[in-house]
Amino acid sequence: MPITAATDQTRDRARLLARVIEPVIGQVYFAPECHRRYEALGFNASPNQAPPGSLAFPDGPAYFTSRGSCLGQAPGELVAAAFGVFSPAVVVPSVTFGWSLTDARTIADERLLGATEQLERILGPAPDGVDRAVELLARAAAPLEPWGRALFAGTLSQPLPGTPMGDLFRLGDRLREYRGDSHVAAWVAAGFDAVEIGLLTELFWGMPSRTYIRTRRWATEDLDAGEARLESAGLMTGQQLTELGRAEREEIERVTDAAMLPALNALGDDLDELVALLSPWGRAVMQAGGYPPSPLALDPS
Repeated sequence: MPITAATDQTRDRARLLARVIEPVIGQVYFAPECHRRYEALGFNASPNQAPPGSLAFPDGPAYFTSRGSCLGQAPGELVAAAFGVFSPAVVVPSVTFGWSLTDARTIADERLLGATEQLERILGPAPDGVDRAVELLARAAAPLEPWGRALFAGTLSQPLPGTPMGDLFRLGDRLREYRGDSHVAAWVAAGFDAVEIGLLTELFWGMPSRTYIRTRRWATEDLDAGEARLESAGLMTGQQLTELGRAEREEIERVTDAAMLPALNALGDDLDELVALLSPWGRAVMQAGGYPPSPLALDPS
C-alpha cells in the first residue's frame, strides 16, 4: 500500500521516538572514542581539538567511511546516494581515501566500539532500565522491512554485540537509519533534489539560511541555483519559507512519520516507557558534550 501522510497522532509519536533516539545514537559522530579509533587507522583527528566535555566534530572522510561501512566496501558514489544530502564531489574522494586506509569490517567494528565506549563513559555500562530499553527497541525494529532502504538494510547485516550498551546502540542505529532512508525516499518522491531539501530543512527547523546545509559541503553556486529554483516555485522568498514552502516541507515530514507506523504499532502504549528511559540518557549525553543541542534532539518534556 502507498504511504500517505501521517495523522496528527502518528506524527507526534513518530517525532517523539526520533527525538529521544537521536542524541543516544547520533553521539557516534561526536564521540572522542570513535575519533581516536579512526585516527589509529590513519584518518585525521577531530577538526576541533576542544577541551574535555565540549563537542568534538567528526573528520569528514572518517564519517563517510565509518557510517557507509554498513554497505560493505561500497564506492563513494553509492555512499553519496545512500546518504542523500551530501555533495558527491566531497563524498566520493573521501570514501576512496577511506578505503585506502582500512576495510569496511574493521572500521564498522571501530565505530561500534567507540560509540559504545562513549555511552558507557557517560551513562555507565548498564544503567537502570537498559535491558528493557533494548527489548523495546528490538520490538520496534522487528517489523521494519528493508525495501528501498539501503542504510537500514546494511545495519541488518551487523549482528548485536551482546552487551547492554552495544545492543542499545545497534538497535537504535537501525531505527535511526530506517527513518533517514524513509525521509530520503519521501523528498525524492516529492520531486526535490539534495540542495533544495537542505535549504528547506534548515528553515523548517528554524535555523538561518545557509548555515546547517554548509555541513553538507555544497558549493556556493549550488546553493545559489537551488535557492533560485525554490524561489521560482514559490517555496522561498528572501531566504525565508513561504506558507507554501512550509506546507510542502511539513508534508515530506509527515510522509516520513507515516513510514514509522510499523515500529509505532509494535511498541503500542510502551512507547511512553521507552521515551521515559531514553530521555534522561539523551540529556546526559548532550550535557557531557557527546551530542550537540539541536532541533533533532529536543527535550520531549
